[in-house]
Amino acid sequence: MYESYYGLSDKPFRLRPDPHFFFGSKGHKRAMAYLDYGLAQGEGFIVITGDVGAGKTTLVRSLLRRIESEQIVAAHLVNTHLNADDILRGVVAGFGLPYEDASSKTALLSRLEAYLRACDKAGKRALLIVDEAQNLTPRVVEELRMLSNFQTDDKSLLQTFLLGQPEFRATLHSPGMQQLRQRVIATYHLGPMDALETQAYIEHRLLTVGWKGDPSFSAGAHAAIYQFTGGIPRKTNLLCDRLLLMGFLEEMHAFTEADIATVIGDIDQEFQAPVAAGMAGMAGMASAATDDGAGFSVEQAVFGHQYPAVLDERMLRLEKSMGSVLSILKRIVRTPAGANQAMDGE
Repeated sequence: MYESYYGLSDKPFRLRPDPHFFFGSKGHKRAMAYLDYGLAQGEGFIVITGDVGAGKTTLVRSLLRRIESEQIVAAHLVNTHLNADDILRGVVAGFGLPYEDASSKTALLSRLEAYLRACDKAGKRALLIVDEAQNLTPRVVEELRMLSNFQTDDKSLLQTFLLGQPEFRATLHSPGMQQLRQRVIATYHLGPMDALETQAYIEHRLLTVGWKGDPSFSAGAHAAIYQFTGGIPRKTNLLCDRLLLMGFLEEMHAFTEADIATVIGDIDQEFQAPVAAGMAGMAGMASAATDDGAGFSVEQAVFGHQYPAVLDERMLRLEKSMGSVLSILKRIVRTPAGANQAMDGE
């Protein structure tokens, strides 16, 4: 909606991870260096942790975007609320192999091993990326560790990146994870950006879509953004997207600290706890969605374009609908009082 108003080629602050907007803060550069190091080693586990919205998934998608697909085949699992059997099916499906007809776990393992050996003979390396690793149970983690046993005489056939929130470190250091820890070749915790990096992050995303200084941000505005977001990229995206929307509605071309406070107040009000009746209604909607088959499946556990695309399409339709309503409201607000009275007299 506000893109054309500010002369931007696209929305700069989408919530979905997009490697096109990757910003190399100090933390993200270090995390990328660990991922590059892991790829160079060609074996074991690399563990990257970070708070919600810190940019872990964007980091990995940026890595996948620039590596040579001719040399590496990657499977990306994003739904990890799976049991030990389902995680194996997810891995098999992630590499594009059929899994429905497998009669047993042994059959799945044999199919995966044959695929990994075929990749090795073709000069390719297999990389498994597991997102939201904090949801993995110890038994599921052990299943993933067992997959690292696929080897030739001189190399591993599968390498794994584990990405998760900080609580995954507790799982990693639990007493039963000693064998996994022995195969972890590097770990890194991705922290938030500092104030200067947050400002540079905002300007980077704006410049990526053709920003030429309109709208402008005062020093106080940047300070207020950082204070609210704490340097977390996703929170920064949410706040700045709402800020540009307000700027479009109010026909603003410069943002101050007061404008940031207004948007923050709106966000806080929207996320207030609902009343009991509202909670009951939401529970009913969730139950209906489950009955309609809206639960997660193995396909949804595997990273691909279908599931995110559905969400993007729904959001696009919602934005278009909101844009039409807002345009009508703006015309009403601009109409002089006399004109309104004349319309009422008709």
